[in-house]
Amino acid sequence: MSFAVPSEAYARFMGRYAEPLAGVFAAFAGVRAGQRVLDVGCGPGALAAHLGPIGAEVSAIDPSPPFVAAIRQRLPDVDVRTGTAEELPYGDAEFDAAMAQLVVHFMTDPVRGIRQMARVTRPGGVVAACVWDGPTGALAPFWDAVHVLDPDAEDEALLSGAHRGHLTELFVDAGLRAVVEEPIAVDIEHPAFEEWWEPYTFGVGPAGEYVQRLDADARARLEGVARDRLGPGPFRVVATAWAARGTV
Repeated sequence: MSFAVPSEAYARFMGRYAEPLAGVFAAFAGVRAGQRVLDVGCGPGALAAHLGPIGAEVSAIDPSPPFVAAIRQRLPDVDVRTGTAEELPYGDAEFDAAMAQLVVHFMTDPVRGIRQMARVTRPGGVVAACVWDGPTGALAPFWDAVHVLDPDAEDEALLSGAHRGHLTELFVDAGLRAVVEEPIAVDIEHPAFEEWWEPYTFGVGPAGEYVQRLDADARARLEGVARDRLGPGPFRVVATAWAARGTV
């Protein structure tokens, strides 16, 4: 998956949704001041940047070197490492909570990744994750436009956790207790169509990879369909994610 991109490109593509989502997700997970929290698949730091100011002691990990470098520069107080959820380089029970914002669906083995998050969390601590809902997530307007032209295109709705109940299944399979799953959402205003569209051309994630595979004519047709559906702007995108939390 294409996340070896400049942190600025990712921030323009997904940060506009991930940053406001971080506050909603942290409240859902019940993070409190003084807790040791691990941000798994941290990206360029949307969640980590929210956790520090509320008083958490934050560690973070991501497989993308550009994202790790960005956090080290942006958030020098965060202990950030390069690595994957499936092989967390931490000892047992090091944290009060482990969180994964918008990353479970990109884990090569989601159950193993969540099990690792549980391993590094103390007994009684919380593991939490959230994933965009397929039909109503942040990327739904893009994939809706794609399907007008390419009905058989594989979007992100089939990825792990992207529909009701799947995160719960993964959490239970990973051995977590008292699992709760709820929808959480953010409401984002886009001032103009161009501001919404341009980040899709940066090659970030499945959507960006899809656009980059198109030739110039096909890309122009997709842009035209999306513009017809969304209008010139301003317009709002209400982005819904499924969030789950469980007890170790």
